[in-house]
Formats: sequence, C-alpha cells, structure tokens
Amino acid sequence: MNPIQLFDPASSTYTYVVWCPHTREAVIIDPVDQQLDRDLATLRHHGLKLVWALETHAHADHITSAGLLVEHTGARSVAPAACGIQTAAVQLNHGDTLSFGQETLQALHTPGHTAGSMSYHWQGHVFTGDCLLINGCGRTDFQSGSAEAMYHSLTHILFTLPDDTVVWPGHDYQGRTHSSIGHERQHNARVAGKTLAEFQAVMAALQLPPPARLHEAVPANLSSGRVRHDLDGALLLAPRAAAGYAGDVSPQLAWQWVQAGEAVLVDVRTDAEREWVGFVPGALPLAWKQWPGMAMNPGFDEGLRLAAAQGQKLVLLCRSGVRSVAAAKRATELGLPAYNILEGFEGDPDTQAHRGQRGGWRFHGLPWRQN
Repeated sequence: MNPIQLFDPASSTYTYVVWCPHTREAVIIDPVDQQLDRDLATLRHHGLKLVWALETHAHADHITSAGLLVEHTGARSVAPAACGIQTAAVQLNHGDTLSFGQETLQALHTPGHTAGSMSYHWQGHVFTGDCLLINGCGRTDFQSGSAEAMYHSLTHILFTLPDDTVVWPGHDYQGRTHSSIGHERQHNARVAGKTLAEFQAVMAALQLPPPARLHEAVPANLSSGRVRHDLDGALLLAPRAAAGYAGDVSPQLAWQWVQAGEAVLVDVRTDAEREWVGFVPGALPLAWKQWPGMAMNPGFDEGLRLAAAQGQKLVLLCRSGVRSVAAAKRATELGLPAYNILEGFEGDPDTQAHRGQRGGWRFHGLPWRQN
C-alpha cells in the first residue's frame, strides 16, 4: 500500500498520509499551513481518523499546520526530540516507534540538514524529509546543518535499508515523486560513490540562497506553527495577538498572574478532553465548544462574565492554542480583558501517557500536573 502524497507548489513540499486499512487511523507527515483545508478534505474523503501529526524537522521554507491539525482532528503532535519543538506532545528518538491501528512507523535519526532531522520507515517505505532527495540531498549550510553528519546519515543509515525500499522525499523541484534506496545508492549525484571529503566539497560548492521564509518559518515551526518572540523575557506575541484580543502570554507569565491573584485561569477545552487528557488544578472549566459537532457552548458568555466579575484578567488555555484564541476574541467582544496562553495543554513526553496510559500530563513547563 502506497501513502497518499500531497504537494504544496509554493514550497515544493510533499506531505504524506499513511494509515491502517483495518482501523482507518492515520499519520500525516510534514503538513503545510496553507494546505490545511486540502489535508482535512483528504482525510474526510478517505474516511481516516488522524492520530499523529508528524514532523521530519523544523522546516525553514514553510510553516507547519501540525498545531492546527491537533485542534481540528484531535490528533497528537510529534517531532524529533533533537529539533527543540517543545510544543510537540511526543518527542521521538532514534529507533522509537509510533503505532496507528495495526501499523507501526519507526523513527530514524538522520541529521545533516538539521541536527534533529529524522526519517521514518514504514512497510518498505521511507519518508526522508530533507535528508535524502531524488538525485540529491538537503542543504547543510545553515540551521545546525552538517555535511559530515549528512554523509553518515545517507551512507550508514538510509543506504543500509533494502534496495527496494521506496524513497518518499520531503521536496522535489522537478516533478519527480519517489525513488528507491537502491537507485539512490548507485546514482545519487551528490553522494553515490563519493568519499566524505568529496561529498563535503560538493556541499560547500552549492552556494544556495537562504530560503525565502527562513526567518518567519523556523520560529513558527519551533512552536508547532505559531510565530512568536520574547518581549522582556516574559510576554510572547504571535501574529494574531493584535487581531481582536489583549495578547498572547507565555505559560510562565500566566502562572505568575494567577498566583498573584491578578488573573483567572480559564480552560476552554471540552469536558471530554479534560476527562481524557487531564485537568488543570485551579482552572475554571468553561468549554468554548462541545461535542457533538463542536457546537458553541451556550453558557460560555455568562461564564466568562462571572469569571471576570472581580476585575481580574482572563488567561485562556486549550489543547494547542487555537480555540483559546477564538475564546479570547469573544471575551474581548464582551468587554473583558482576555489573553491567550501560548503552547497549549498536551501530554508530557517524559511519561508513558502518549502510549495510552493515563498520567503525567502537564501544561508546558508549568507545575499544573495530574499524575
């Protein structure tokens, strides 16, 4: 069974969907923010339930839609541990596996394009991201890149896979869709038959211009698709912060406000999410939308007014920061001072929770914890 291969023409990025034919549970690899509607439509068309939104690395040429897919589908975000994408619920190391239905996908640490880059092996297929491309490889001249590490990843990891393993690259700029390990080992123009020194010389001579969206994409992708920056070490602002609500705050600053009695913490996740993922001690449970159909909670406005009755700020959280933005905008429309908490409430990657066991959930970086 081949994956579904989708293409973003603006960045020449391939996105992949693989699934279990028995349960219809699915994984999406390297989704692109501008293709969110397309990807959701693809999942609906094939009757798939997305359970994992997976990155090969922190991209420099497009922004991921992983955070948005988490909100829309209930999937969980996954990233290579060495990439520093701390908003991802699950952090993968070399050899780790992800299960979806009766299928298993294995992580292969293949640094070189970035220090944390990973490829993913599944049933005679390998998704190589920006490591191995068709007749080429990813660049190694920025963002923790290393030609030496790339050479090792290609020759000692990927090229040790069986010859007939199908290669699905993260990009192609000439309309090619896939290759094979055997073909690339013998014919890849950058690495086939070359010594490390020869490969390093090839990579040093490329002289490529920086990606057009480098300074925008990397910060956004380090937070699962949300551009942010530090202001005085505490307040974090995203592009949506000026669009109808007071602003975005870091979890640390929100916690300081709550402890000082300056703010009320409002959890806008659904009742079902709180029951499954975990409760935040001291937070007011006030769902923005509820199942079935994720309809607007009719008591939401009155709940917000009561929460802010003492003149305190409202700091709102959800699973990944999408609904809390919408809820903050609604609070502002009601004349209430409302802030969105960045990063969301997901699983603690240091526990077994992401393997289906309860416990160890946390709100990123804070002592709001259910064990």
